[in-house]
Amino acid sequence: MAATTEASPLTAIPNIKSSSSPGRKSGSKPRARRRASGLGGELWGDTGAPAFATLDHWRDGETKPRHSKVSKKRTSKYRNQQSWLQEYKTLALQNTWLTPLILLLIILTLYVVNPNPSNQLHKLIFLSYPLPSTTGTPTQYSKGPSDLLFVAFYILLLTFTRESIMQLILRPLALSFSITSHSKQLRFMEQTYTILYFGLLGPIGLSIMSRTPVWYFNIAGMYADFPHRTLSGEFKAYYLFQAAYWAQQGIVIGLRLEKPRKDFWQLVGHHIVTLVLIATSYRFHFTYMGLGVFITHDLTDCFFAISKTLHYINSRFTAPYFIAFIFSWAYLRHYLNLRILLSEFYEFKTVGPYELDWETEQYKCDISHWISTVLLGGLQLLNLYWGFLILRVAWRFGVKGELADERSEDEDEEEVVEMLPEAGVLAAEVDVRREVKREGAGMRRGAMPKRRAR
Repeated sequence: MAATTEASPLTAIPNIKSSSSPGRKSGSKPRARRRASGLGGELWGDTGAPAFATLDHWRDGETKPRHSKVSKKRTSKYRNQQSWLQEYKTLALQNTWLTPLILLLIILTLYVVNPNPSNQLHKLIFLSYPLPSTTGTPTQYSKGPSDLLFVAFYILLLTFTRESIMQLILRPLALSFSITSHSKQLRFMEQTYTILYFGLLGPIGLSIMSRTPVWYFNIAGMYADFPHRTLSGEFKAYYLFQAAYWAQQGIVIGLRLEKPRKDFWQLVGHHIVTLVLIATSYRFHFTYMGLGVFITHDLTDCFFAISKTLHYINSRFTAPYFIAFIFSWAYLRHYLNLRILLSEFYEFKTVGPYELDWETEQYKCDISHWISTVLLGGLQLLNLYWGFLILRVAWRFGVKGELADERSEDEDEEEVVEMLPEAGVLAAEVDVRREVKREGAGMRRGAMPKRRAR
């Protein structure tokens, strides 16, 4: 009968495999078909997690894996209607300044309802612990645990300003300079933001120093009239704002929001030492020392960022400015900081009282001497390491005519910057090596034999 001679599709599959396998005996029992896993053609796991720039692929129905019948029903139910939380998540990942802005608006709105010191949110926005003052004298502030609330609020504010400035202003600015490489855009945005911040805080620090006994880096003034238990309003706001900045930058590094460099772990160590120095100097009244360290590092960070930004936009002033920057680095990071470090063995012990007294908060003693010496010494070692890299860049520039950041990770694969002697300007061969690697990889893939369909 015809019904008995027609083969079913399930039995036809092993017969085809059996006939195509020369080693299988004709009378052997056909191998049972493996049960389908239901995962579809691609395994989705940790390696399939989308990046921020590819989140829209999750919305595309063609990229979604196949699931069981129950999953298909749920998928079809929510395919045309996503929850507001998922929509907000996508929007917030595309605009990373949005969430900090919303939190800031909530805090400020709740404060405006009752704008006076009795409102607990007052401690977030304004300085705490003001001391009574006579008419005509500036208000002095003491220190306490509520200062941490002030730092936390301005970490949030700096997060908003950093993300909004970089995305809304600096990225279009990078495109206006014809910076098309994604890596160079990120570097340009990071360095330009650094210029904006330290270009503002550096002069502010110098202005505050000019009204203290420390001006101009008067080492003895750092220890005179110790302990400095009270600070002026501008001095305290400056110190806590700097603490918020470095804490926020520590979060950026911890979350890997910036592209890691070759000296990533040195940078982590630098931030740890800096945060410990800020916390201990503020708590134990060594803020005059901290002010000097802040200014020397802020100014050099600003100058260094300007040098790198000129390099990214291929400015003809890159080379002469870089030479001037080397001298500023040597003076601020090494000469002045070494003076502060050496004062640990002289003025630290001889100017003012040198004893430990917890009741009078007198902490200038052997314990604080060695702790501060180790921290400042560690900071100086990191500065010497980076100074060595800077001098190596200068040597290569003088000998080979090449100018590149020693700290950048694999930027040589994306751009090769060399000095043209006849033109005297910087020229960039953008993405040449990367395109060569892609072509080579494509040739290797084309040479591979195709898999046999199973």
